[in-house]
Amino acid sequence: MEEEFLKFIPLDKSWIIRMGILDLINKYNDINKFLANQKNLGDDLIALKRVAEDWNSEKPLNVGESGTLYRFVRFILWKSRSSREIIKEGTLKTREICNNPEIIDWPISKLLTLDNHTSQWASASVLMGNTEKPDLLPFKLKLTYEAIEHWTERRKNNQCWLPIYDITIENQARAFIELLKTGKMDFQAKQPEDYCFARIFEIISPQEGECTFPSLKSHESNRIQEVEKAIQQSDNNQMVSSKDHRVVQAIVMRQIAQNKPVKIENPDCVTKSWPQFWDFIDYCKKLK
Repeated sequence: MEEEFLKFIPLDKSWIIRMGILDLINKYNDINKFLANQKNLGDDLIALKRVAEDWNSEKPLNVGESGTLYRFVRFILWKSRSSREIIKEGTLKTREICNNPEIIDWPISKLLTLDNHTSQWASASVLMGNTEKPDLLPFKLKLTYEAIEHWTERRKNNQCWLPIYDITIENQARAFIELLKTGKMDFQAKQPEDYCFARIFEIISPQEGECTFPSLKSHESNRIQEVEKAIQQSDNNQMVSSKDHRVVQAIVMRQIAQNKPVKIENPDCVTKSWPQFWDFIDYCKKLK
């Protein structure tokens, strides 16, 4: 079936994390119920599940490797003057992240300058009630306003929010399948999470990526450098050593498209955003 691949597309972790944070700060329990009933959760949503379960206790809040969840929780704790401990895992431990509590009073424009211009601090501020709305919105900050509007409207009508699936991963998967079937790909990098896929399939250059998406330097890796390293390793038939889920996903898809072998040192890293990635790859191999 034409859309059979959709069964491999994960929940949109950015949307679900925003729904979860809105539930927690407004004392709703629906995020706990929702996550408890889900299969194939990515690592970031497993971290959200832990945080939601421990929210009303005194336990440290383990955000795993999720930079989004860390910044949201960190901002909330600063805002509430709480000294509660946050536990970080994986690459999040070594990432350079702002540690200045005074940012809780900063305007959106200033928050958007932090950590290589990530919009996560600005989103945290908006989730906590900042009513500013700049004219030009980064992709994920726009998603935050949409999430708040959706959550508020549903709660106003005594309804729970609705989940959505990851349209970014869906678009990449759809473009990849198109390439396998036709030898051509119609794809545009719309946001930082598209960069690894777009670069590896030569749709965007490192220079364009760095100029368009400055936050690429402060994800699970410096993705500008990490993608080039993965390409070189793969082209030399070496083990791809990256621990970055989006780099690994993209390089594996490229090798499949080119009928070349690929050696991945950290295959489980893909579960951060796409827990059924390897099932998707097995499905795609049958299309060739």
